Amino acid sequence: MHQGSADDQPAESIRNAEIVLPCAELQPTLDFFIGRLGFRLDCISPADDPRTALISGHGLRIALRRGDPGPPVTLRLLYDDPLALGQGAGELRAPNGTRIELAERSPALVIPPGRQELVVSRATGASWVSGRAGMRYRDLIPGRLGGRFIASLIQIREGGPVADHVHFHNVRFQMIYCAKGWVRVVYKDQGPPFVLAAGDCVLQPPRIHHRVLESSAELEVVEVTCPAEHDTFLDHELELPTDIVRPDRDFGGQRFVRHVATAASLQAQRSGCRDLGLAEATAGLASARVVLAAGAASLAQAWRHDGEFLFVYLLAGSLVLQGAAPEQMRLDRGDSLVVPAGADCVLASHSDDLELLELRLPGA
Repeated sequence: MHQGSADDQPAESIRNAEIVLPCAELQPTLDFFIGRLGFRLDCISPADDPRTALISGHGLRIALRRGDPGPPVTLRLLYDDPLALGQGAGELRAPNGTRIELAERSPALVIPPGRQELVVSRATGASWVSGRAGMRYRDLIPGRLGGRFIASLIQIREGGPVADHVHFHNVRFQMIYCAKGWVRVVYKDQGPPFVLAAGDCVLQPPRIHHRVLESSAELEVVEVTCPAEHDTFLDHELELPTDIVRPDRDFGGQRFVRHVATAASLQAQRSGCRDLGLAEATAGLASARVVLAAGAASLAQAWRHDGEFLFVYLLAGSLVLQGAAPEQMRLDRGDSLVVPAGADCVLASHSDDLELLELRLPGA
């Protein structure tokens, strides 16, 4: 029987990895990492004239090797309080030239002040980019309103399993509305996986773990997030669904919301407006609704506002606006609009099959 050599071993059998940092003088560099940064010495060789030392700390294994230091290397160390190392510095320099960045382990979420502007995104001729997990993204707010908001139309062209992992987003606000097709998803503490179908919506509160499992072909969802740039963290240990079900769990002052279009009340359908349930779950931070032609009369003056964000996406039909631009402006299915605060935006006319998604921050 063939006995496999070390070269035959699969990558997953490798349990440890080391960063090699050369240094002109070993001892001063060793003293710095141990005495200044709190690493520990694990191995040193040879004893009579040390040339290498293995140290560990902060989740790192570093091999210090005496020799030509070469170009400097950057190490980023995360602390609960980076200033605890003294000197009030966010950066240190080791004797071998290594640059040490000191950063907060869990920095506060930064929300840019943003800016108000009219933004019109057209479906015709729109460009798409490839994003994570095989998804295609169409940017609905290219300027991002100064970095405060991002809105995307996300598409999966081929149906089937999605190459996603359990993850969460460090955000202030995030909503997903299914505009076409369906997608199966699962959320931490919210029960078994479920299908988000066309017309359904979820509010993803800050840092809730979730995973996209599979989708129909030509899936389209509208995703709106604040801030525009935010971190997505993968969790390789957590398995979903979780055994615990806590529908009222608080996530950063918000609750998870799953709005099912087919379960909406008949009264809401007759009125032409379908509230998506965000206002209560976000303590008034946001509100969202779907407006049909029968409810379009409520839009006559509703889009003049003094809030931070008003976003509209046309799900079906068409409409004509006046006041938002020097001339009347027509929007068709797949077009979107951001109405700036103070704008005299009035609905002049609409088609009989009008259907639009409206999102506000703060919630009206």
